[in-house]
Amino acid sequence: MFLFVPRLTKHHPERGDARTRLLDAACDTIRAKGFAATTVDELCRVAAVTKGSVFHHFKSKEALGVEAARYWAETTSAFFVSAPYHEPRDPLDRVLAYVAFRKSIIDGELPAFTCLVGTMVQEVHADWPAIRDACGASIFDHAATLEADLAAAMKDRGISGDWTAASLARHTQAVIQGAFVLAKAGNDAALARESLDHLDRYIRLLFAVAPTRRKR
Repeated sequence: MFLFVPRLTKHHPERGDARTRLLDAACDTIRAKGFAATTVDELCRVAAVTKGSVFHHFKSKEALGVEAARYWAETTSAFFVSAPYHEPRDPLDRVLAYVAFRKSIIDGELPAFTCLVGTMVQEVHADWPAIRDACGASIFDHAATLEADLAAAMKDRGISGDWTAASLARHTQAVIQGAFVLAKAGNDAALARESLDHLDRYIRLLFAVAPTRRKR
């Protein structure tokens, strides 16, 4: 869910059907190692299934990648739907609460908070178009969940320009995905949180909202 969220559950290979265990294993292992470096044998070991189970549920490694992206979208969507940033009455407050929430879940080891689909799409966009498209659907669908609040905030404050609620929603995901890249490049989660602080400031500037005081 995305877009990135922390691991939703710990691996319990004895729980769930083989397909679900394989998808959970793929979400964690690909975030840590990338798609190409993740082997079917490793996924079998992590999920505690046989190689035959992999090819019973998925025609190929590419098909598993596509389904992993879809599974990520489904599970992270549920995670974000229940998140507390939906609670404020003002639509702009909800958007800013979303940014704050995204910052709050940047914690722990790098693979635990980075985004499966963002990780995969950078690697597969040219050679595995089916995975690319599944990753793109996840990212753009999540961005679209912000559009209504952004549009309402623009209307409430009489904001207009050569940009739209949809384009700003997509920009939020560009910043978030870029923040994960910086965190990986610097091996430092603080770099990602810093980017989310800048995103908060940028949105406040667009809507002429006073910045909040941040604890140092």
